Amino acid sequence: MIESTTKKPLVFVHGYLGGSPQWASQVEHFSDEFTVITPGLPGFGLNAQLDAPETITGFAQYVIDELDKQNIDQFYLVGHSMGGMIAQELTKLAPSRVEKLVLYGTGPIGVMPGRFETIAESRNRVVADGVESTARRISAKWFIGGESGTGYDGCADIAVMSSLQAAQAGLTAMESWSGVEALPNIKAQTLVLWGDQDKSYHWPLPEMLWKQIPDASLSVVAGCSHAVHLEKPHLFNAILRDFLNTE
Repeated sequence: MIESTTKKPLVFVHGYLGGSPQWASQVEHFSDEFTVITPGLPGFGLNAQLDAPETITGFAQYVIDELDKQNIDQFYLVGHSMGGMIAQELTKLAPSRVEKLVLYGTGPIGVMPGRFETIAESRNRVVADGVESTARRISAKWFIGGESGTGYDGCADIAVMSSLQAAQAGLTAMESWSGVEALPNIKAQTLVLWGDQDKSYHWPLPEMLWKQIPDASLSVVAGCSHAVHLEKPHLFNAILRDFLNTE
């Protein structure tokens, strides 16, 4: 086992309606080799009491500030969904600090063509139906089996912890964000990871990441929707470990 003083920091950033507890399998799997860090975004999960920013840049700066508090300089970075947008923005704010980058179930624009519903529809429904109903309904879209899908219950239990302010702010942040122009400037070794049945990010979005980030690698996981790390955690972890350990 690698001594703790030599472990590379491995940072997982969750997405919209997510939370740090969703990475429990990854914390268990990767802590032998890496210092695993799972910051909770403000307004979501265990940090639901905090006000959420209304920009992806604001979320990225929050993650940087949290890493600075822990004196973490360089690290490997995994961003899922909205967290993948945050990860892309973070590479713009602190490019020399991200040594390897995993953009998972995400894309380079916040408005997702073909998403199961538009951002405007999500915004209207979270106000009309409330956070709990909306969080459970949206979470079901992230799994092949919907509410009966492997991992759904734990995911939904985290999603309902989100505040109304954060549920609205996250949608605003995504709707106004684009990272397309920055893709050719990403220098970190990058893996694009995508479930082939993802109802949020259809293929043209991860394809754009793969084709426009220099020398990016691609892993497509069959028979998964938006939450590969919960639907097929062993496969997800194996793919991720292989990438992280490849020079």
